[in-house]
Amino acid sequence: MDKSFLETGVDIVEISRVERVVKRWGSRFLDRVYTKKEQAYCGNKYNSLAARFAAKESVMKALRTGRVGVGWKDIEVVIANNGAPSVEFHGRAETLGQKLGIRQISLSLSHSEQYAVAFVVLSRSGCIRH
Repeated sequence: MDKSFLETGVDIVEISRVERVVKRWGSRFLDRVYTKKEQAYCGNKYNSLAARFAAKESVMKALRTGRVGVGWKDIEVVIANNGAPSVEFHGRAETLGQKLGIRQISLSLSHSEQYAVAFVVLSRSGCIRH
């Protein structure tokens, strides 16, 4: 009998903190954390950048990796045709997702004037593939 499990992750980020880091480090920070598609979509919208940062942190928490083993750009926030945010795995995240049997990823993003928040739910099979 194959059991499925849900893994969750949540993160909240101060938008002003992301703005300060972008203004200080510019493309050095952006290129380290965000894919080219994410950068093109967000532009200089700090609330969108902060929401994606929170999403990446949330996914890392749900994968139970912390920041070890999965890079920032291995997790990409994409927008579906209906406007809903979603997550695509690349590189090490894709490999880990396959090993954990990740079946589905659900992502919710929100922000106020000060904060951006992300909540993710991963559905995975009960057995870890080796």
